[in-house]
Amino acid sequence: MNIYTQKQRWKILLLIAAILIGAASLFYTGKLVKRLAEEEYKKIQLWAEATKRLSDVTEMNSDINFLSTVISNNTTIPVIWADHDFRVISYRNLDSVKALKPGYLEAQVELMKESNEPIEIRIGDDLVQYILYKDSELLIRLRYYPYFQLAVIALFLLVSYLAFSSSRKAEQNQVWVGMAKETAHQLGTPLSSLVAWLEILKMKGTNPDYIDEIRKDLERLQTITDRFSKIGSAPSLSRENVMHVMQHSVNYIRTRTSEKVIFNVAGPSHEILVPMNVPLFEWVIENILKNALDAMSGSGQIDVQITDQQQFAYIDIADSGKGIPKAAHKTIFKPGYTTKNRGWGLGLSLSKRIIEEYHGGQIFVKHSDNAKGTTFRIVLNK
Repeated sequence: MNIYTQKQRWKILLLIAAILIGAASLFYTGKLVKRLAEEEYKKIQLWAEATKRLSDVTEMNSDINFLSTVISNNTTIPVIWADHDFRVISYRNLDSVKALKPGYLEAQVELMKESNEPIEIRIGDDLVQYILYKDSELLIRLRYYPYFQLAVIALFLLVSYLAFSSSRKAEQNQVWVGMAKETAHQLGTPLSSLVAWLEILKMKGTNPDYIDEIRKDLERLQTITDRFSKIGSAPSLSRENVMHVMQHSVNYIRTRTSEKVIFNVAGPSHEILVPMNVPLFEWVIENILKNALDAMSGSGQIDVQITDQQQFAYIDIADSGKGIPKAAHKTIFKPGYTTKNRGWGLGLSLSKRIIEEYHGGQIFVKHSDNAKGTTFRIVLNK
């Protein structure tokens, strides 16, 4: 199983677990809030009954002290005592400063009527009054608490994830740089020896054609060493003609590819000068072309289209291979991603780093289809 497939499954499982935990928290808090709301309703009914008995002069046997205690003990639930026309007679646990402002108490009456069913109090035979109330501040806070808690947890997880990703990326970059520098260093010593041996072969009168081919391979090895040595340091950029560089890169791959593969390079006749580091940029093109050859299984067509825009140069590299699944359009640029039995899955990751970090451009999958192949686009600033 691909490492990125495993990571994707773990992400889905963790997301499901987080949703279940959040749902359980909301469910439990909802039940708790419901119980507290029922308790507050019972308290208000008791408060209303106490108010009724204190107001009913016929209830001479009532324990006045006990009823007064019931009423005064309500220190949290906002309550309004109103007449039959819902005009305020008295109130409790509302903002006393705001209550002095015109319309405040009337607005609270309407709010309480919408929030909870008014409790009717009948005093004697004809007098009807109402007790109105709304949820206490504690109950309101408790109702919104789980959402706040989940938001804080989500924010913490997001910050932790970003910090971890940044740390991991920095660590990966250090590994990349260290590996590249060490590779360049390891190649340097045998290359120097091979150059010396080439001179000895010349002195011994070896066939010049052999000498020329060996020289080309040594130059190629020197180019590869130079590329690795530039990873991790800011490369020098010079204004180069994109058409010339692309033609050179395509020709290099063409001479080492089967005749069953057709290469086409098209673009404007005038120069397109773009700041670039040629050895690194050619590395990118070679990586894309080699992937295209693998996708076509050594037979097909590769079309390179270069477009000159006012601020940018666009390079489209299209093959007639098997295509890339849409879900993998971004994943293919991550280190280690590969669909081949051989290889480390580093080519496109390096290509993305070279184009975006060193050249300030963009590289992405412009289009891919199982029947028509894949088109990569490179965008370079002029």
